[in-house]
Amino acid sequence: MINTKLLAGFPREVKVLVAASFFVAVGFGVIVPAMPLFAKSFGVNNSAVGLIVSTFAIARFCSGLISGKLVDLFGERLVFAIGILMVSFFTFLCALAQSYTQLLIFRSAGGLGSSMFSVAAGSIIMRSVSDDQRGRAQSVYNGSFLVGGIAGPAIGGALSTISLRAPFFTYSVTLLCAGTIGFFFLSPGKPSAKAEVAGDEKMSIPEALRLPPYRTALILSFVTSWVLLGLRSSILPLFVTEELHSTTAIVGLGFTLSALFQGLLLLPAGNLSDIRGRRVALSIGTTVVMAGVITLIFSIHPWMYLAGMCIIGFGGAFLSTVPANIVGDVIRGKSGQVIALWQMAGDAGMIVGPITVGFLSDLFSFRVAFMATAAIFSLAVLLAYRLPETRQSHLL
Repeated sequence: MINTKLLAGFPREVKVLVAASFFVAVGFGVIVPAMPLFAKSFGVNNSAVGLIVSTFAIARFCSGLISGKLVDLFGERLVFAIGILMVSFFTFLCALAQSYTQLLIFRSAGGLGSSMFSVAAGSIIMRSVSDDQRGRAQSVYNGSFLVGGIAGPAIGGALSTISLRAPFFTYSVTLLCAGTIGFFFLSPGKPSAKAEVAGDEKMSIPEALRLPPYRTALILSFVTSWVLLGLRSSILPLFVTEELHSTTAIVGLGFTLSALFQGLLLLPAGNLSDIRGRRVALSIGTTVVMAGVITLIFSIHPWMYLAGMCIIGFGGAFLSTVPANIVGDVIRGKSGQVIALWQMAGDAGMIVGPITVGFLSDLFSFRVAFMATAAIFSLAVLLAYRLPETRQSHLL
């Protein structure tokens, strides 16, 4: 669990979200090793197994603006709690599924709940802290997810030896705990000082899109998800085993090292964002991640793959916090749909990235897919160096 000293000085909302997100992440990590095996047990092919993962992200993407509207209408606490409880309920139904079709439907339905609680959580984090704390708050919040995500798969692997349904029951229980924590301990939508000054007004999507920093945050969310999530969840394991002729153990080691570097540097990255400003932190993050992708392009030995993953984890610590900080800096009041659109950009990267790199690797090669990723990510590097500073306290 996150050290309580790291939470010193934060409002109660942040502390509650950190506790709730840890339970969510542990539960999600528990079902990661079980999901493909459980889907495969219904006698389907690998494409159908992949569809289980994609439909969850697609459901999140399609329901993002609806979730943002619900946050604006009913407040963060209620939407957060109901969203998590929805995922808990549909995960419980997944555990009881008797066919692949049922599993697909229940998992997809859970995407709506996931969208609801993630948009609500993002709104709470952005509105409950001042801009000179926002970077550290995002780091601690993301860190709780990372710690939970590392612990979960080990538990899920052990439970899967008992029954492939057991991890889903466990995830349902951890989600129930998280939803209960959110409902009883979050305040009913306490606005930040910035929201109070603005009269708790709502920023519309057209207003937000007229702001260059917000448009930059959308692009960053898309390409970051493409690289940090889409690329890793699709062809990287195949690249290591087929191109580098290594083992799945090396694949796992690379992922672990990447997560370890990201976790160790999350708080320093958040502090740098608060002290030196968003532009400096973002420039470091995009440059380092680009270096990691280039390392993968030229990897000819497993140790080069491991080095590339460490570099990507280093840069990922910055990219997992700064774009959210930028959005938090520029929004006004309850802006659920604005936050939802930003999160949808990340979901789109998770959908488009794996499909694109998979297609390019089949048609050409793994390295061509990596080069295409580097070309797309170069836009993020350019935007980072051109970003105007958004942290108002830094400008005073």
